Amino acid sequence: MGCDGGTIPKRHELVKGPKKVEKVDKDAELVAQWNYCTLSQEILRRPIVACELGRLYNKDAVIEFLLDKSAEKALGKAASHIRSIKNVTELRLSDNPAWEGDKGNTKGDKHDDLQRARFICPVVGLEMNGRHRFCFLRCCGCVFSERALKEIKAEVCHTCGAAFQEDDIIVLNGTKEDVELLKKRMEERRLRAKLEKRTKKPKTAGCVSKAGVADDSAGPSKVKAGKPEEADPDHREKKNNLASRDTATNGKAGKAPCGALKRSIANSDESETYKSIFTSHSSAKRSKEESAHWVTHTSYCF
Repeated sequence: MGCDGGTIPKRHELVKGPKKVEKVDKDAELVAQWNYCTLSQEILRRPIVACELGRLYNKDAVIEFLLDKSAEKALGKAASHIRSIKNVTELRLSDNPAWEGDKGNTKGDKHDDLQRARFICPVVGLEMNGRHRFCFLRCCGCVFSERALKEIKAEVCHTCGAAFQEDDIIVLNGTKEDVELLKKRMEERRLRAKLEKRTKKPKTAGCVSKAGVADDSAGPSKVKAGKPEEADPDHREKKNNLASRDTATNGKAGKAPCGALKRSIANSDESETYKSIFTSHSSAKRSKEESAHWVTHTSYCF
C-alpha cells in the first residue's frame, strides 16, 4: 500500500525526530503587550488602567472581571491579583502626534508600521512601542519613559507636580525579574494596609470604653450636687402621689362649669321664647292626662 508509481520516501517522512521549539516573533509579542488588553485581548482604548504588576487593561474589562469571576475564563489567571478597582491605576497617557491609526488605510493596502506607537513620553518624546522601557506612578497615573526619570531626577512628577517615592514607580510590561520584584512590593504593601486596619480598630474601641467610664463616673457626682431630699425614694413617691391628686382635682373642677351653664340657662333672665327651646322649660313637659296610652301611642294623639 502506497509507494506505488516509483515514489521514494525521504528519511524525515519515515523517522519522527524531536519536535522543534516554536519561536515567538518578538515584534508580534510586543504588539500584543502594548496594544491589546491583557484580559479581553481587545485593542486598548481609553480609559486604560494598569495593575501593580505593570500590565495594561481596558477599564471596562476589569470591571466586568470583578463583577463576574467565573472559573471558565482562562484569562482570569492573569488578573487573579486584582481584587478590587482600587488595585488598578488609571493612566494619563500622552498622544503621539505622528500616529494616524486607520485614518489613511481606507483601501486596506497601506503598510502598518509596527514601530509607530499611539503614545509617547511627554518629557523625552520616545514612543511607547516596547522598544524602550516605560513606567507609571501609582500616586497620579502619569506615564514616562525610564530614561526621562533617570536623566531628570526629581521627587515630583514632571507633568502634574505630585510628590512620589521609589515604591510608587511601576515598570510597564517588564521582564520576569521586574514582575517578581513588583509582586514582592505588592504583597508588602497589602500587609501594611492590613496591619494599619488592625491597629486602628483597638484605638476606636478604647475611645468608646473611655467615654462610657466618663459617663458612669459623672452620674453619682450629679446626684451629690443636688438636694438630699431628691435622692430619697420616699420623697419621690410622695411627690408622685401629690401630683396624681392634683390632676384628679383639676379634672373634676374642669367639669363643674359645664353643669353651671345648664342650670344658668333655666334660671337666667332670658326671654321665654329663648327658654322654650330647651327641654328644661315647662312647655316641654306634659301632664299624665296629655300623655298617650301605650296601645294607641301617637305623638299627635292626645
